Amino acid sequence: MTTRERTDFDADAAEAILRRACAVAELEPDGIEMLRLGDHAVFRVDGGRIISRVGRGADRLASVRREVAVARWLADQGYPAARLVTDADQPIVIKDHPVTFWEGLADGDTYASTAEMGVLLRRLHDLESPPFALPQLQPFEKVASRLERASISAGNRSFLRSMASDLEAEYGRLEFSLPSGHLHGDYNVGNVLRDAVGHPHVIDLDGFATGPREWDLMQTAMYYDTFGWHTEREYADFAVGYGFDVREWAGYAVLRSMRELLMITWLSQNASANHRAADEFEKRVATLRSGGSRQDWAPF
Repeated sequence: MTTRERTDFDADAAEAILRRACAVAELEPDGIEMLRLGDHAVFRVDGGRIISRVGRGADRLASVRREVAVARWLADQGYPAARLVTDADQPIVIKDHPVTFWEGLADGDTYASTAEMGVLLRRLHDLESPPFALPQLQPFEKVASRLERASISAGNRSFLRSMASDLEAEYGRLEFSLPSGHLHGDYNVGNVLRDAVGHPHVIDLDGFATGPREWDLMQTAMYYDTFGWHTEREYADFAVGYGFDVREWAGYAVLRSMRELLMITWLSQNASANHRAADEFEKRVATLRSGGSRQDWAPF
């Protein structure tokens, strides 16, 4: 079911869209709790029994349809990943916003170990390619639209656009060590959660693409050596579990800068509605300008 009204996308608008989608899916909209607001608004429903993702707009529809196809493919492969719920066709589209419903994994965020993450990522990359086409990884695809929409200063917008242009040129010159293939696209500890009996599952499947496998290794490496969010032992466990240490690859610094840019432009989407996000955005941009340590970047 699709309607065409336009809305500003904030927490209240996203919840109203979710409630309408629940009606279509014949789900009770009980115990709704927002988890985060970014490219999607993510909600717990019914105390976490269900997780719903509400896309920002029609430009998310193709990736959400791909996410649904990926989830079904991984289920067929017996791979531990997010599972869809309800008998309704998904995504459900309300006011141009694609909405999906997923099995909740636990009461709260209980993360996998980094050793488990490495093993699960290797297992994912070793699967035969899915029986449908995946797009080529386009790391800079969302940067321009995020910066265009963001309520940030003209100076910061110009600086980040220039940074993106320089990094795009550098990315085009990289030589990768690992073979190309299907990618999760956003593989980090926040996207590998335990279920109620402790088994880890990979979530947030809308970034699947084809590209260099180094991309999926980057965030765990950065969470250790750039931000200090993982310990040395935790990172070593991840690298052993996967079988490759991306920090030893010559192109690591380029992908690290690209990931920092994406983290900042993702955050810019919420600068107008969230003072904490706005302050964190300004702090991060100042760090990029000065070349200072990223150790005080706060998880967001």
